[in-house]
Amino acid sequence: MALTSLDPNPALILVDLQKVIAHAAPARPVIAHAAELAEAFRARGLAVVLVQLASHHGSTAPGRTDAPRPQHLAGTPPLDWHHLVDELARHPDDIIITKRNWGAFYGTDLDLHLRRRGISQIVLGGVATSIGVESTARSAHEHGYHLALVTDAMADLDPASHQHSVDKIFPRLGQTTTTAEVLTLLAAQETNGTFSSSTVIGSVATS
Repeated sequence: MALTSLDPNPALILVDLQKVIAHAAPARPVIAHAAELAEAFRARGLAVVLVQLASHHGSTAPGRTDAPRPQHLAGTPPLDWHHLVDELARHPDDIIITKRNWGAFYGTDLDLHLRRRGISQIVLGGVATSIGVESTARSAHEHGYHLALVTDAMADLDPASHQHSVDKIFPRLGQTTTTAEVLTLLAAQETNGTFSSSTVIGSVATS
């Protein structure tokens, strides 16, 4: 289902667009689209949330798995592995969420940040589609947020996994869309004066 409208105060959430992870995925066009979305949201005073993974091993959750550790996370990481990609041009007003598991909600203050700003809709992108992005989308849905899933602003090492998330999972969680559609809706709602800025209600603890 194509995205037909944006709430007055949506938030953009970009998952794991940090140097080692993003550059391991087929992510060059994804990074460009994510940067374009971030610039558009910032220009309208809307919240931009940048999610980064703290653990180089991908998760601090206990438990054994059959799947080996991804190759791009093996060995000794470079010192700047966790840094966000330069193209995102991090802004002082951006919300930075540091996670230690796949999804951006569990064990973080993300839900608190969003609710304190009266946000009811999330525009979501990042990497990897079937892991960090899908986990965040599932949790956002369970928390009651409207979801706009920007399929050309996300990527996965496995094209089949990306397509499964896009075709089978995301339509059950929200509305799939493209960068161009989101930008068009942002421009239209700005013209109509229907946006409200992401003002914080009360104090929010830094995650």
